[in-house]
Formats: sequence, C-alpha cells, structure tokens
Amino acid sequence: MKKENVMNNIAVLGTASDVGKSIVATALCRIFSNAGIDVAPFKAQNMSNNSGVTLAGDEMGRAQIVQAQAARVVPHSDMNPVLLKPNTDTGAQVVLQGKVCSDRTAKEYFGDTTRWSTAAFESLERLMGLHAMIVIEGAGSCAEMNLYDRDFVNFRTARKADASVILVADIDRGGVFAQVAGTLAVIPPEDRALVKGVIVNRFRGDRSLFEDGVKILETMTGVPVLGVIPYFREFSIDAEDAVPLSSAVDPKHAPSPEKIGVAAIYFPHISNFTDLAPLEQDPSVELHYLHRPKPLDAYRALVLPGSKNVRGDLEWMLSMGWREHIEAFRANGGVIIGLCGGYQMLGESIADPHGVEGAPGTSRALGMLPAETVLEREKELSNTCGMIFGTPLRVRGYEIHMGRTDVVPGTQGMVEVTERNGTPSDGLDGARSDDGRVMGTYFHGFFDEPGVRAWFLRQLDSSYRLPAGETGGGADVFDRLASHFRESLDLEALFRIAGIQPVAS
Repeated sequence: MKKENVMNNIAVLGTASDVGKSIVATALCRIFSNAGIDVAPFKAQNMSNNSGVTLAGDEMGRAQIVQAQAARVVPHSDMNPVLLKPNTDTGAQVVLQGKVCSDRTAKEYFGDTTRWSTAAFESLERLMGLHAMIVIEGAGSCAEMNLYDRDFVNFRTARKADASVILVADIDRGGVFAQVAGTLAVIPPEDRALVKGVIVNRFRGDRSLFEDGVKILETMTGVPVLGVIPYFREFSIDAEDAVPLSSAVDPKHAPSPEKIGVAAIYFPHISNFTDLAPLEQDPSVELHYLHRPKPLDAYRALVLPGSKNVRGDLEWMLSMGWREHIEAFRANGGVIIGLCGGYQMLGESIADPHGVEGAPGTSRALGMLPAETVLEREKELSNTCGMIFGTPLRVRGYEIHMGRTDVVPGTQGMVEVTERNGTPSDGLDGARSDDGRVMGTYFHGFFDEPGVRAWFLRQLDSSYRLPAGETGGGADVFDRLASHFRESLDLEALFRIAGIQPVAS
C-alpha cells in the first residue's frame, strides 16, 4: 500500500510516441529529488530492445534505469515490470519483473493483458509502499481509442496510483494545438479530469513568440501550460527504444575529414544502441548508422552493434551485400568492433539448436574471429567489471545475451573479468585478432568509461584527446537536465500539482 503522505504521484503521458515523455520524466525525477523528495520512476510496460541489468541481476528498460539514477535510487525491475523485446516483425520476448517469461506474438500478448497488468500493478504497489512519490511514464499516445480497454500503461496506471497527469506534446513535429486538444477531446471525462497540466516540449526559437500560443492552448482546453521547454543539444540522456531521430542514418555525405569517422550497421533488430552514445556525443567523432551497403573507405572504424535476433540480422546483413564491404574494410586495415550480437557475428558460426530466436539451425558468420557461438535457453544477465586485456584500463558494463561463445585456445581476450554482480570473478571476455584490429566483447556500455573510449579512439587517431573537463563521471548530466527544465517550468504550479511546497530555485 502507498505510504501516507501529502504528496501526489505524477504521471507523464504523451500525445504521441516520441514526444519526449522519457526525458520529461527523467528531468522531473531529478527536480523532485533535488527538492529532498524520495521519488522513484515507474513504467508499467516498455517495448524496447534497449535494456540493462540491475544489481540483483534482473533485466529492465534502460529508460527507467536512467530515471532511477536521476532520482538517486537503486534501479529495480519493479520500476519496469513488463519489458517487450521485439525479435520478429510481429513477436517479442516478454521479460516479466526482470526475468524472461515467454515469447508472444502481438496478437497473443494483447489478446488478454490481465497477466501483464496484474504483475505491473503488483510492482507499482510495492514501489508506492517504499517511496514518497512515483513519477510514472506512459507509453505512446495515451489516447489510442482502439486499444483503450487493453491499455494498462497510461490512464489505468495513473488511476491505480491516484496520480496527477501531465500531458506532454512535441511542438517540433508541428500540430501542437491539435495534439493537445485532440487528445483531451477523445479520452473519457473521468480521465480528462486527471490531466492537471501540459508541457510543450522541443520548442525552437524565441520563446516569447509563443506566449499567445500558450494562452490559446489554455483557453481551448482549460488546462494550464506548465512550461514550454526549449530544444536542447548540449547533453543527452539514453533514449528509450529507437535510434534517436537526430542520428545520421545513411547520410549522403562522408564524415568530415576533421572528425574520426565511425560507421555502425543499422540492423533491423538493433538493440542496446545506446552503447554508441558516448561515441556519437564525442565532438571528435562523426558516427553514421548505415542500413544500405556502401564502401567504407571514408571511415576509420566499423561497429557491429547488438541485435535481438542475431541470426536473422546476420542473414539480413549478408543478403544485403555487406560482407564484401566489411571484408574490404578489414583488408585495408580498418578497425572493426562487435558488441554482444555483433561480436557473435564476427565469429565463425552461430548455432541455435533450441530455436531461441527462430527456426533451429546454424549460420555461418563473418569468420573474422576464431569463435563459435551457441544460443542457449537461459539468458546471461550480469553487471560486469574488468580490465581491458593487457592494459590497466578499468571497464564497467553489463551483459545481456542468450549465447555462449567459445574461442580457440590462445586467442587474445578483450577484457579480463574481475567482478560479476558484485562478486569477484575471473576469466576472459571477448576476443581480439592477432593484429588487434578486429575485436568483440559481450560488454554493453563498453565506451561509457572515458579512458576506454580514449583507448579505442587513439587506435584510430593517435592525436585524440578527451573533451576538456571530461573526467569519467558524467554524474552532473541529470542536474544540467533538471536546470534546463527548471528555467522553463512554472515550478510553483508543478509543485502544487505534486502536493508539495515549492523550494527556492
């Protein structure tokens, strides 16, 4: 049961997908935490291949892990009790309260959501019993009327938590008046009554020019606009479930000669793409996601990222004609790194005897590392630490994979493992070619440590230096995010909706 307190839970719901709900919820978690409130995030159901591992060894969406960090609480799978990880065009692996549950087609999953909603609300009750406030994130549009009776992530969760709803709209995509007014017009009156404020997100230009827009919105809807949040580029928070729209995908231009050009193959079932965020955000790097095959002469490194359907994405990659370009890049001395599923693809073969990701069988891989992978029924989930093989560089990351990869004895490893889930461990992770220019690892978050990123990029450009002031923590990113929002929010109104006394800015 929820603890008795005067504070209200907050539900951040959207007028559509990708309007910025995750980022708004993250900012609110830090704003409330900075006000001394014991706050925790919650999203009943994520559909995302971008997941992470908790200290307890459970799997959950990266977005709620980030929000927990913003709230200064330990991530727990109750914060994202249902995680759908798409592995085909019509199906997904269901992770329930941190553990793999089953595979379901969309029709099977949505045919009866009772099991999933029951588990989600159990998790919500536990969180409300532990924390003074919950910041809830909705999913997609909160007004999908054809799914309304089966949707337990938006207003049903808000009602369960007795939460005040803040509606988020994206002005950058246009039609913000229709987004807000249309959403409020089609939802039932009892849900409309829960909406206590609107946040207009991703505004570009002179904020004063939208003053009349704010008045029009408030007059049309009778709901106060809590803030108009400027578009921001100065920092980035892990995205939830897709490569960010700002990323360069199949650009027509080559990387700038002043930058370190890095290419990443954009698999149909790409997962944990935030592994590449530190590269994408580094001012010395120009990262391009490539879907269509092309010569890689303009790039200094190629990344094969994670995949939720490794054999399927491998088959796609080879059928598209990527092998020729990858082999030419390798022959010309390019550096290639595979992360998790990408590491498996760099080996000799990938076997799926149990049909974990599709029809049982074995696929011939790229053959660039002396390694063979067998997919197993049990998923490896761990927070892992170690040292880059042959260096004093410490690397921290997490493992989420179904495969066991065996390398030929004597092959150089990638990471000397020292710890898994807080327990001392040993052994080697990954593999590296004799010339060191092809490497693979199961570590997600491999580039998060600045020293590791610098080690990798100096293999591409010996003059590389970390950006000024970067020491490796990046811990103040949430305070910078909160500050960005605080400057544009009506804090008094926000805190009044939350049922707490506002604090001085």
